Amino acid sequence: MSERKDATEATRAAHAATTQRLPPDDGHDFELARRGFIATIPDAAVPGAWSMAPFAFLEDERPETVNPSLWRQAKLNALHGLFKVTEGVYQVRGFDLSNITFIEGDRGFVVIDPLISAEPAAAALKLMREHRGDKPVTAVIYTHSHVDHYGGIRGVVAPDDIAAGLQIVAPQGFLEAAVSENVLVGNAMGRRATYMYGALLPRDGKGHVDAGLGKTVSTGSVSLVPPTISVCETGTRLTLDGVEIVFQVTPDTEAPAEMNFFFPKLRALCMAENCTCHLHNLYTPRGAQVRDAKAWSFYIDEALELFGAETQVMFASHHWPRWGAGEVAGFLKKQRDLYKFVHDQTLRMANQGLNATEIGERLRLPPTLEAEWHTRGYYGTLNHNAKAVYQRYLGWFDGNPANLHRHPPEAAGRRYVDLAGGPEALLAKARTAYEAGDYRWVAELTSHLVFADPDNMAARELEADALEQMGYQAESGPWRAFYLTGAMELRNPRPPSAAPRQGAAGQLRALPADQLLDALSVRLNGETAGAAEMAFTLLFEDTGEQFAVRVENAVLHHRPGGGGPEARLKRATLIGLVIGETTLAAAQAEGAVSGPGAAELAQLLPLLDRFDFWFEIVAP
Repeated sequence: MSERKDATEATRAAHAATTQRLPPDDGHDFELARRGFIATIPDAAVPGAWSMAPFAFLEDERPETVNPSLWRQAKLNALHGLFKVTEGVYQVRGFDLSNITFIEGDRGFVVIDPLISAEPAAAALKLMREHRGDKPVTAVIYTHSHVDHYGGIRGVVAPDDIAAGLQIVAPQGFLEAAVSENVLVGNAMGRRATYMYGALLPRDGKGHVDAGLGKTVSTGSVSLVPPTISVCETGTRLTLDGVEIVFQVTPDTEAPAEMNFFFPKLRALCMAENCTCHLHNLYTPRGAQVRDAKAWSFYIDEALELFGAETQVMFASHHWPRWGAGEVAGFLKKQRDLYKFVHDQTLRMANQGLNATEIGERLRLPPTLEAEWHTRGYYGTLNHNAKAVYQRYLGWFDGNPANLHRHPPEAAGRRYVDLAGGPEALLAKARTAYEAGDYRWVAELTSHLVFADPDNMAARELEADALEQMGYQAESGPWRAFYLTGAMELRNPRPPSAAPRQGAAGQLRALPADQLLDALSVRLNGETAGAAEMAFTLLFEDTGEQFAVRVENAVLHHRPGGGGPEARLKRATLIGLVIGETTLAAAQAEGAVSGPGAAELAQLLPLLDRFDFWFEIVAP
């Protein structure tokens, strides 16, 4: 296996060209990111969950293996600790991918977005208490339905607090979005997320340096506590622990359920994740439904109209705040126009007959937006966001009938290899392209050969070399991580497994019963099910819910109520049976499954797939 390579001359030249195109750096962002610093803990280290220590290399000179613009963003995202935003508002940044914010109330702290996992959230609260008083958490606000904004809640509130009715505020539709967005294709999303966030990469100048949105994701204990208050309308006013808050509901923006809010007495505006210090994703490469760029822009403009005149400081769920009415308004206007520009110009070119790939290649920001650091593609990119807008309106098909029913990768690969004159002829052409610095073409050519013959190590090595240079050149943290993870897996094939290597079952355990059955329906193997028919009732003893379950035409249906013989069990038992933690015979022997419907359940379980988390991505 080959070692990781140095930057080529073509990559060094690309970096030099990037440097010439970057806005002037007057250090203002670093001033903003450091403003209000109070204290931190060494390396922001939280045992078993988080540490900035592996990123100490960012204190050195930029290596030629990192895009100069991404390197700057990585240094900004490496700043960590407790910061005062304004009187009564504090943030801990750099303890996870996202920020946790504390609002001082009459009795204690209102927490906004308790990070991904409990351990970093607890460390952040401890730091806050050390410097602002040992006070209780009196309420929690989830700005939106992504896990980096709710998963660490048990690090800031105790079970007794939850049982006592602690107020947890979230936008309307939060719970449904939080538990369902990543469930039906959760295995695929989770696997792709290992690429997007560089989870498997070394932390160094040839590996993971930054995710653009933040450093990376924490690895502690994740949980979900349902909200007690849903904000349904813009203009809703709540008082939490003596703190008055005015809410703006912003559905289908950065998340399906999201909200901004304003603190009138503090003159502080929280823009959730709708405004961050870069171009965000309209489509996230880990996979998700495409976001609505038009709505996103509209809600930023509405926030300006509703709160702009009174706002003196703006903070968000990632990155650093902005201070002063003029700077806040200028930032919001350009963020607003960034998403509207991508939306409108993509549709303009689509109406001229260009397809998504062609639009992605052509789209460029106007000079006024290109002059800003906070519009750069550290997370989203113009290229893939343009394709997202096209997909939202026109779908995957570009209208060319040649693309209506193309061969799948393995079949196409064999044909391309034959067209090139065989493996050696294809590799010769790819090596010539590599020497010319045409790494995109090298990756395309060699990928055909890898899918035609995954054991061809010369093809794997050359594709890895090309992806690696593309990663070194990428300004986007996720693009870099995708390229470098692909290169790593091409060079180091994972041994096949006799059984599915299942991911964590956490997503299943968090689901309400009806959504759990939805998730099981996509596990039903239609080929195996064939013409099988069955009908029975599942009674969940822990919730008292019952569902009529039936299989016909290779489809799993369920609805509330009874229908057929009854199988009685708890949700956790069903999950254990599905993922193989226990067997039906063992569960029946322990009394965990009972009733005559267990016979039908025994017929159903073998028809449900167990997904392999470590499925191949860069090979068949």
